[in-house]
Amino acid sequence: QEQLVESGGGLVQAGTSLRLSCAASRSIISAYAMGWYRQAPGKQRELVAVASRGGSTSYVDSVKGRFTISRDNAKNTMYLQMNSLKPEDTAVYYCNTSPPKDTWGRGTQVTVSS
Repeated sequence: QEQLVESGGGLVQAGTSLRLSCAASRSIISAYAMGWYRQAPGKQRELVAVASRGGSTSYVDSVKGRFTISRDNAKNTMYLQMNSLKPEDTAVYYCNTSPPKDTWGRGTQVTVSS
């Protein structure tokens, strides 16, 4: 059993869109603020978007206006809609609580070509 399972990544061209999904246990997604994180090659993992239990959202400056985080507690799923993708968005994307728990999922690879 995996606590967090990310999906939806792929190889896309710049300017296109992807929607990432995160399947989480009900006990997690219904009780905590959730975040999307990414780790680019040679870089540390960074928090890019957060959705609180109440629906408020926040984003790192580099993705504001392009990414939208959302959560569907009834489906135990969180999403990251990624529009106008740029090569610098290339990374492995992870979901977790915010602040994160110690255990991470496998992540999903997003590769944006120019």
